[in-house]
Amino acid sequence: MSELFNAILYQPIFNAFVALYNLIPDVGAVILIVTILIKLVLYPTTSKSIKAQKALTELQPKLEEIKQKYKGDQQRIAQETMKLYKEHKVNPLGSCLPLLVQLPIFIALYWVLRAALTSDNFDLLYSFVKSPGHINSVTLGLFDLSKNGNIFLALLAGGAQFLQAKMFSHKKPPVEAGKGAKDESMSAMMNKQMTYFMPFITVIIGFQLPAGLALYWFLSTGLTALQQVLLFKKKDEGNGPGGVVEGKIVK
Repeated sequence: MSELFNAILYQPIFNAFVALYNLIPDVGAVILIVTILIKLVLYPTTSKSIKAQKALTELQPKLEEIKQKYKGDQQRIAQETMKLYKEHKVNPLGSCLPLLVQLPIFIALYWVLRAALTSDNFDLLYSFVKSPGHINSVTLGLFDLSKNGNIFLALLAGGAQFLQAKMFSHKKPPVEAGKGAKDESMSAMMNKQMTYFMPFITVIIGFQLPAGLALYWFLSTGLTALQQVLLFKKKDEGNGPGGVVEGKIVK
């Protein structure tokens, strides 16, 4: 398994990292380019995930309505929930796939940064990639990306996570929303908690990781947020009279 991991992920990313460093001898710039390349490769799966997550967010009020209507009948709740997903062509697991794909890439990048920035071992370079002999881990003359505990980059990563999560947060329903407003308020409150909790966790983890990974996390999350903006804008422009409005599906 480790050999497969090295062959498919670690070695290609390591070689791409070193090759880019030979062209642009700044680790921060190299991480930026590597992040963009990874996001381009994952663009289709990330787009599907964003669309699935957005659809699930929009359906939350209707899901809460189903839970209240068939309270105590778990089988009926499950049936109606699956029926709702089918009607709106929503895959509840669609938002999880990119996370599963990005996790091994994140691990591979962790080992790449560890190998490239803390040692001068370039034995895994392809024959056509020149060894730089040594990689300077300081970027812009400010940050040593090989060191842990960079609070600035950790906060940037957390801030990007907050902005991304904020796009999926529910607005508080108006008083005249009628039946279901209470459920929508509860759903909005839960989304609000996640909006603030996940960025906090991101800052804690980012602070404990090498600064290069915190930078990657910030750049990757920021690019994903930009992708969300573009997809949401495209969806809004393409929407007709149908959609989900204030917790009710209209046609």
